[in-house]
Amino acid sequence: MNDRARIEVHTGDITKLAVDAIVNAANTSLLGGGGVDGAIHRAAGRELEFECRMLNGCKVGEAKITKGYNLPARHIIHTVGPVWQGGSKGEAELLASCYTSSLELAAGNDCRTVAFPAISTGVYRYPKDEATQIAVDTVNRFIEGKNLPETVVFCCFDEQMAELYRQAVAALRKG
Repeated sequence: MNDRARIEVHTGDITKLAVDAIVNAANTSLLGGGGVDGAIHRAAGRELEFECRMLNGCKVGEAKITKGYNLPARHIIHTVGPVWQGGSKGEAELLASCYTSSLELAAGNDCRTVAFPAISTGVYRYPKDEATQIAVDTVNRFIEGKNLPETVVFCCFDEQMAELYRQAVAALRKG
């Protein structure tokens, strides 16, 4: 199968996706917050916070996995993206590491389908076009020659973000 065909772009609510794992753009405490993080915690239910307390937080660029609880997804992979500080503080490497660490956990837990939000592009202010390029390139490199995950979905909150992802994926397909 063509690896590039394994990447999809979806506009909507990540908490509603029936995939094996959704990725949460978490904070280092893993105990919930605003944006995607808060929405995932609310939709999953109180058991998620209890399990997250047992994980003792997560470092920037790393990922941890929990059950999906009340979500259609079996698992939630929590990753902590970098806060944008101008680009000279290793932000690109840390953001790429979020995707790689999450995909390694997905593959290691037999997840055939995984959905990502636009990590670090909200309150962490990562420039959307750069973050999108890093996400698409990192995912494409990871799935090349691997069986799992079979499908990676970039789930965008709005159409403007989805269009950035569609352009980045289209550029891959031409390349």
